[in-house]
Amino acid sequence: MNPFSSGTRLRDMIRAIRSCKTAAEERAVVRKECAAIRAAISENDQDYRHRNLAKLMFIHMLGYPTHFGQMECLKLIASSGFPEKRIGYLGLMLLLDERQEVLMLVTNSLKQDLNHSNQYIIGLALCALGNICSAEMARDLAPEVEKLLQFRDPNIRKKAALCSIRIIKKVPDLAENFINPAASLLREKHHGVLITGVQLCTDLCKVSSEALEYFREKCTEGLVKTLKDMANSPYAPEYDIAGITDPFLHIRLLKLLRILGQGDADASDCMNDILAQVATKIESNKNAGNAILYECVGTIMSIEDNGGLRVLAINILGRFLSNRDNNIRYVALNMLMKAITVDAQAVQRHRATILECVKDSDASIRKKALDLVYLLVNESNVKPLTKELIESLEASDQEFKGVLTAKICSLVEKFSPEKIWYIDQMLKVLSEAGNFVKDEVWHALIVVISNASDLHGYSVRALYRAFQTSTEQETLVRVAVWCIGEYGDMLVNNVGMLDIEEPITVTESDAVDALEVSIKRLNSDLTTKAMALIALLKLSSRFPSCSERIKDIILQNKRSFVLELQQRSIEFNCILQKHQNIRSALVERMPVLDEATFSGRRAGSLPTSVSTSTGTARNLPNGIAKPAAAPVADLLDLSSDDAPAPNSSGGDFLQDLLGVDLSPASAPPGTSQPPKAGTDVLLDLLSIGTSPPAQSSSSASNILSSIQDDKTSLVNLNGLASLTSLSPNATSASPAPMMDLLDGFGPSPQKKEENGPAYPSLVAYESSTLRMTFNISKQPGNPQTTLIQAIFTNLSPNVYNDFLFQAAVPKFLQLHLDPASSNTLPASGNGSIIQSMKVTNSQHGKKSLVMRIRIAYKINSKDVLEEGQVSNFPRDL
Repeated sequence: MNPFSSGTRLRDMIRAIRSCKTAAEERAVVRKECAAIRAAISENDQDYRHRNLAKLMFIHMLGYPTHFGQMECLKLIASSGFPEKRIGYLGLMLLLDERQEVLMLVTNSLKQDLNHSNQYIIGLALCALGNICSAEMARDLAPEVEKLLQFRDPNIRKKAALCSIRIIKKVPDLAENFINPAASLLREKHHGVLITGVQLCTDLCKVSSEALEYFREKCTEGLVKTLKDMANSPYAPEYDIAGITDPFLHIRLLKLLRILGQGDADASDCMNDILAQVATKIESNKNAGNAILYECVGTIMSIEDNGGLRVLAINILGRFLSNRDNNIRYVALNMLMKAITVDAQAVQRHRATILECVKDSDASIRKKALDLVYLLVNESNVKPLTKELIESLEASDQEFKGVLTAKICSLVEKFSPEKIWYIDQMLKVLSEAGNFVKDEVWHALIVVISNASDLHGYSVRALYRAFQTSTEQETLVRVAVWCIGEYGDMLVNNVGMLDIEEPITVTESDAVDALEVSIKRLNSDLTTKAMALIALLKLSSRFPSCSERIKDIILQNKRSFVLELQQRSIEFNCILQKHQNIRSALVERMPVLDEATFSGRRAGSLPTSVSTSTGTARNLPNGIAKPAAAPVADLLDLSSDDAPAPNSSGGDFLQDLLGVDLSPASAPPGTSQPPKAGTDVLLDLLSIGTSPPAQSSSSASNILSSIQDDKTSLVNLNGLASLTSLSPNATSASPAPMMDLLDGFGPSPQKKEENGPAYPSLVAYESSTLRMTFNISKQPGNPQTTLIQAIFTNLSPNVYNDFLFQAAVPKFLQLHLDPASSNTLPASGNGSIIQSMKVTNSQHGKKSLVMRIRIAYKINSKDVLEEGQVSNFPRDL
């Protein structure tokens, strides 16, 4: 016989498929068998139809398409014999689902079979309907299923109940038709029918409030009696599992009682006694007994119950925590998390056992126990629980330390009774798992230390001790470096000693050693090294004897490959060399950081960002991100092209012009920085080493006091917000603004008022030696394009050679610069250089023109460089 003819037996096909050694051979066998089945279908072969469908079901289970055999299922269902119907219904359930349109064709056959005289055929139809019933079929066949709930045979009643569950889930509106028949099933003696009846009632209560009220009133007492009979029943071998009579029925009854008792005091009172009996009588040494006890606890916690029964339930969960089975302990922890909202005091009694679970070897149990401990903590027990958790942190593995550290830090911050305890606990966490602490946590610690003026000395000494033993913890090093930089003098002089402290002797050299170690550590990142440099700068003023050593340490980073460290080294070295008279004022102690502002930022009420451990050039060295960008970001189009036009200027244009990542504030409109010999661009741009003109009478002390009044400087933790310099101003129209070395924050310069559509000449740039005037005009019919004629005038008695003018604009502007009329500028205003440019504004009407300029020339073969910002253009350009 052909092994792939339609008459091949199912076992032969299975044997042929299993004997295939490759997937290609299997596909070939399946393809040949499917071809033979298609041929038999086209020939309407009735003798082997059931065999062909059985083969298709096996092929379907292997994952091959079998849609071509769907109609064969309908033909077999329509047959009169039981064997054909059995294969037909099996194929219907396996090869089709409720989304298939062909299913509509089987509705009539199902209706006939549900009314069949053969109970086995009725059973086949009920099984199929319970598996693939759609909403349309449910509406059509619900009356037949409802009648079968009263059928004489218990197996049919059981299948009808299961089919009814499917029907009410598909069409909840039909629930009312099944309420009375379902209630009658609760009086059944047959456990199979009873358990399906209980499940049907449970689902009816979920979809129908009418059914819920009916069962509460009519069936609660009967269910309680049934459960009591089950609990007190003698040994029944047909239902016994581990010495317990039908634990599955126990669990179903408890779940239904939970729904009936929830929110109803009368129903809850009715079932209190039986729940207490089940909770005390069922043995917990077998898995079946534990399952019943777990459901009993869930029911007790859900119903309206008195405190005594709930304490009993929580004690059962406490016993579960001592079980050796991880699954039982996990479900106990899960239930205790729900129980804590009901009776927190009863759960607190098992605190020691729960804490032991935090040290468990199973990761899931550790995580769940930690979540539960987090819920248990309050003001009264925060100290002992935190102590236990920190001890667990010391013994935990690396994978769990991150989660545990986050929980401990959150608890300490939330329930801290006093600041000294908060600082002590955070130091323990930083010492043990500092590399797992998030940035906002150690930022918050610095804020707390800053506000605790009476604990400054204690904090810096405690951090110094911790630093000596835990230098591998990055965040601990950062906080220690910051505190040594701020309160290093208190560390050396033992200021603010508390009774609980042990005496410690630290010299000025020891404090500098600690900072040097933090810079030279191989695993120190950019943020830590930058913070250490700032701390060294501050100590240079407070430790005069170590000033030269500090200078040498700072200079070691002058040639660093990291631009941020190189920049700081150069800037700080310049401060140490050329600004001794104002250095102590520049590096004075940080003002108290506002806790409310910091808390608001952490909560998201204020715009902020959190730095990562790697740090970026735009983050402050202590890891706290800079405040929201000034309006100059919009002028440079660094944010969005749709941003509104700014009304102030200032900030950092150096990156656009020179490609250097620094953040000084630029010169205000109509002002400049005085010319300076040499090519040290950094010192020139920061106005370091220059003297202000006579008309600028502001002193360094006035600048420092003004900056301390500026609220934006309070969020910086590096203590250099006061490092400022005043740009000279040759005009009297606008005052000289303050310039922040790191942040570029200062008052907005005043803008010149527009003088009508005829644009007057404006002084775009002026210093003591050079003036640049702009003559502005517009092309008719092209408002986006502005024509500018720049006239340069020499105000000094020296001739300027190799004169070069350069300009940079944001990306929403396009600049075309024509050649200058000459490269030599005569002395004393006896001549001028004229250079034309054209600027096109793509955001005309939304954003104003702004320009960064650089002018280079030579005086007696000596290079001079001047830079400035032009932002006093008329608003309508």
